[in-house]
Amino acid sequence: MGKSIIDKIWEQHIVHQEEGNPDLLYIDLHLVHEVTSPQAFSGLRMKNRKVRRPDKTFATVDHNIPTDNRYEIKDAVALNQMSTLEKNCTEFGVQLAGIDSPDQGIVHVIGPELGLTQPGMMIVCGDSHTSTHGAFGSIAFGIGTSEVEHVLATQTIWREKPKTLKLEINGELKKGVTAKDLILYVIAKYGIDFGTGHVIEYCGDTIKRMTMEERMTICNMSIEGGARAGLINPDETTFNYIQGRRYAPKGEEFSQAVDKWKELASDADAEYDSVIAIDANDIAPMVSWGTNPSMTAKISDRIPTMDNCKTEIEKKSLERALAYMGLQEGQKIEDIEIQHVFIGSCTNSRIEDLRQAASIAKGKKVHQNVRALVVPGSQQVKKQAESEGLDVIFKQAGFEWRDSGCSMCLSMNNDIVPSGEHCASTSNRNFEGRQGSGARTHLVSPTMATAAAIYGRFVDVSSLITAETV
Repeated sequence: MGKSIIDKIWEQHIVHQEEGNPDLLYIDLHLVHEVTSPQAFSGLRMKNRKVRRPDKTFATVDHNIPTDNRYEIKDAVALNQMSTLEKNCTEFGVQLAGIDSPDQGIVHVIGPELGLTQPGMMIVCGDSHTSTHGAFGSIAFGIGTSEVEHVLATQTIWREKPKTLKLEINGELKKGVTAKDLILYVIAKYGIDFGTGHVIEYCGDTIKRMTMEERMTICNMSIEGGARAGLINPDETTFNYIQGRRYAPKGEEFSQAVDKWKELASDADAEYDSVIAIDANDIAPMVSWGTNPSMTAKISDRIPTMDNCKTEIEKKSLERALAYMGLQEGQKIEDIEIQHVFIGSCTNSRIEDLRQAASIAKGKKVHQNVRALVVPGSQQVKKQAESEGLDVIFKQAGFEWRDSGCSMCLSMNNDIVPSGEHCASTSNRNFEGRQGSGARTHLVSPTMATAAAIYGRFVDVSSLITAETV
């Protein structure tokens, strides 16, 4: 019987194994940010321990950093966390992409763009969306603060081996449908717990045709489906993306690495605990209307009604979501008005996302009732976007052009959605209060968010796409 890529990577990283107990796994890359690391470094200090492999550890500031003026940090907690990370990295010899670094950015954006993320790795970070890195054919998952300390001290972590889920998507995506729509469609169809206890392997010809940035979007939201992680077999698209990046192997070493990476691909006769098949032709531009990512519908659909609910639990869930969101059962998705637009986050803030958004914004104006932000995922993305003139397109349309950071993805910085107001967001979570107390979040793709900014409500972006559109 063949093995899946999940089995192969897991087996290669076992340091210690006992029947009936979790496995002790070696960690290839530990990514660190300012929010979940202070207590971990304090623990090392109290126990007089060092960072075991500072060369396998990389830090940045992203959650708290202001994106309007990064040097005007008014929140005392944010300032303390950022300055503490700088001190900790200096003391323990950890490389930091700090506030002044051209490498600063969202941790799950800079890992891939610097070439730190590579196939076959076991990657961890004190952040749930570490699954993003699985797009490169690695097992990547979020960990808690106590585990951050354990990895810093030992370069290992205890984990029970997860089940495997093969999610195969075949067919052509329709005009206007993006990777974000694909993963929202999957979660809407199968729920927020379909991946519980599993690592998802995304495959099929739809996935094979995707760019690395599209693959990262899909793997990023594996967590919203309840999975522990999500990954994709590395291929030529993967290798071409990695080649030449700062921390990637060079010359002959790169060729040797590619040969090893090719061996990671799942065997044709690999077996999985679960299998799901998706027809890409069924996917449309998607909009979340409720308070978890499964409460999502196609742009042409309506919000469910009580009659659509099969159980009392579903009815109560729908009733609560509608009350929080200020919406009505049976309401058309296209009738939902929005007051804020956020294009950014570790899900959709890369250069391709910004190009797609700019293609819709070009020559148009943001609706008078809408405040719209574009937040690049890293300083490198910002620099590239500006070299291509994307910032000019956004600013002329009335968008705010910002520095890199997590920004409005979560209410942990200056960028907050006011209570009771609706935000079309390219982020990954729409829980109650995620973007601010009482904030009402709608998850969408970058192009759908841009269209909403222009019209002040949700529209089918496929009707706006022309031959000239990126």
